[in-house]
Amino acid sequence: MQHALIVFSGGQDSTTCLYWALRQFDAVSAVTFDYGQRHSGEIAVAREIAGGLGLRHHVLDITLLNQLAPSALTRSDVAVDSAETAREELSNGALPNTFVPGRNLVFLAFAGILAGQIGAQHVVTGVCQADYSGYPDCRAPFISSMNETLNLAMDAHLKIHTPLMDLTKSEIWALADSLGVLDLVREKTLTCYNGVVGDGCGMCPACFLRRRGLEAYLERRDNDSNL
Repeated sequence: MQHALIVFSGGQDSTTCLYWALRQFDAVSAVTFDYGQRHSGEIAVAREIAGGLGLRHHVLDITLLNQLAPSALTRSDVAVDSAETAREELSNGALPNTFVPGRNLVFLAFAGILAGQIGAQHVVTGVCQADYSGYPDCRAPFISSMNETLNLAMDAHLKIHTPLMDLTKSEIWALADSLGVLDLVREKTLTCYNGVVGDGCGMCPACFLRRRGLEAYLERRDNDSNL
């Protein structure tokens, strides 16, 4: 039996990956990380979605990351940059202030350990380098290196899957639609850095990318349907 553990935040990308994994593997479990994030409502959203599917869902406390990695997502006294400010930072070669240093490194390390404990051969994560926010730990070379490191460290044969790696946000919406969960992803997930479920606050970088991708996908789908 092929068993996959998905790194699951309850956001657009990880929820799309979750439904992708349900099509790919015999069994799927989920793990959500509590790292003291300001948008902590994502944990409740993840519980609700996983619970509705009857999945085994692990919530791991890694709040030490909050102490080690100052960021707008780990400090309530640091305002989340607007999408425009984040774009300016990227154009100047700086990382946006929503970057949490080492987050995916820690997530995948703990996910790999947990996968070994529950007998999962696969780990699925929703990182994406094609339409990402400038985070270095969302790129394919990091994932490949991390996969090798996990297997060397644990004498294991885990496979990390990144089904969204080369997709734009528009293409991720298309994938959700093809999986029959576009409305669920749009209405029930939490991507917003300010903790607003669904379409979000409309101001933060995550909301900007999500909305831009959705609008592009819906326009393309409508044009295709009119041909």
